[in-house]
Amino acid sequence: MTRRLKLTIAYDGTEYSGWQRQPNKRTLQETIEDAFSDYTGEAVPVVASGRTDAGVHALGQVASCDFPWNHSAAVVQRAVNFRLPLDVRILCVEDVSSDFHAISSATKKRYRYQIEDVEIGDIFQRKYVWHIPKALDVDAMVESAHYLVGRHDFASFQAAGAPRMTSVRTIYKLDIIRRETSPRLLLEVTADGFLYNMVRIICGSLVDVGKGKEPPRWIDHALAAKDRAAAGPTAPSLGLFLMQVWYE
Repeated sequence: MTRRLKLTIAYDGTEYSGWQRQPNKRTLQETIEDAFSDYTGEAVPVVASGRTDAGVHALGQVASCDFPWNHSAAVVQRAVNFRLPLDVRILCVEDVSSDFHAISSATKKRYRYQIEDVEIGDIFQRKYVWHIPKALDVDAMVESAHYLVGRHDFASFQAAGAPRMTSVRTIYKLDIIRRETSPRLLLEVTADGFLYNMVRIICGSLVDVGKGKEPPRWIDHALAAKDRAAAGPTAPSLGLFLMQVWYE
């Protein structure tokens, strides 16, 4: 008899082609499922709260699986981590009810995007930040970000390739945080869900405002257009982290 487990996972996405299993590519789903299979001798499908793209990292990804043995959660965590590469760690294993599902049970998520907006960036952060060699206008970015908070149709901030039934989402919080040390600038966004590349397009658009390419109010017009061409560029994947997932 199987039991449902909730996994909290951290990973460095640099060497992976995203979460979802793909033929002839190294993916996080395959890596974690292979570790479970090596441990149990059985196939253990693992479903994540969201399919992060190639190069995207996580400090709080959540996944669920049905586990065939009665080993304690702590034993499962140690056994799977022993079989995983060092750029993937299971932070927590919890027993949950059989109706828990990593995707459908989630109520909101928080992502962080990291920027290093100095001429000479920290070389040890280079895999985890978008390097922009000139300071951004944070005040303008904060003003612009206010237009995105709330319930809106974010069609302008959705990349092609993964259409959803609706592009309406609610952003509960969008913070832009200036720091004295690397990474110098953090964008943190919490929402009830995200469209394909939504955080990266929001970040790229806000960076255009921070560079002075567009005025703060421009992002409101981009939102109203409901057209991907109206928004800014897609920020690189390397600066994006899935930080936290909330559940009912």
